[in-house]
Amino acid sequence: MAISADLESVPLHIVARREEIDLPAAQRAVADLLTALGRDPQSAHLADTPRRVANAYAEMLTPREFELTTFPNDEGYDELVLAKDIPVQSLCEHHLLPFQGVAHVGYLPGDRILGLSKLARVVELFARDFQVQERLTKQVADWLQDHLDPKGVGVVIEAEHQCMSLRGVRAAGSRTVTSSLHGILRDNPSSRQEFFALTGLTP
Repeated sequence: MAISADLESVPLHIVARREEIDLPAAQRAVADLLTALGRDPQSAHLADTPRRVANAYAEMLTPREFELTTFPNDEGYDELVLAKDIPVQSLCEHHLLPFQGVAHVGYLPGDRILGLSKLARVVELFARDFQVQERLTKQVADWLQDHLDPKGVGVVIEAEHQCMSLRGVRAAGSRTVTSSLHGILRDNPSSRQEFFALTGLTP
């Protein structure tokens, strides 16, 4: 959904629509997991672990609400707007282990420009969930394209996955890079090259 001119003075209140987290059930599940792993959830050091873990996951899976504020592009600015190194923390849906890194989010304005802090808020909106990096990258780009109606959108995420660094191949320090582009940043080679150059990546 694009933001129409008649809504320009009314910020959109953005809330993630997800199932409510059942904290008591989550605590019981953590206690059962500890037991299944051969640990005593009633021991001195583990007695409060189910509550802590349930609360930690609830926090990591709940993005903050925010107001989507946009402003008229009165000066007709038509160059790239890029926010680099936005922190990203999410949870791999395959292993429930964290992955974290940075996002570079840019757009070519149309009739509206976006409050810069909202680029980070949109990243958090989708990152605070069980995710795969490819989908997360596309969701951020698609959302900005739908809600801002810019001439182009580009999103790059670089992240290290603990499911790769702590287990399996144990490739500590390895980073995965994903990108998603819309509009001019996808279709115009020079604009595409400029975007990737400003993010510090080679197209």
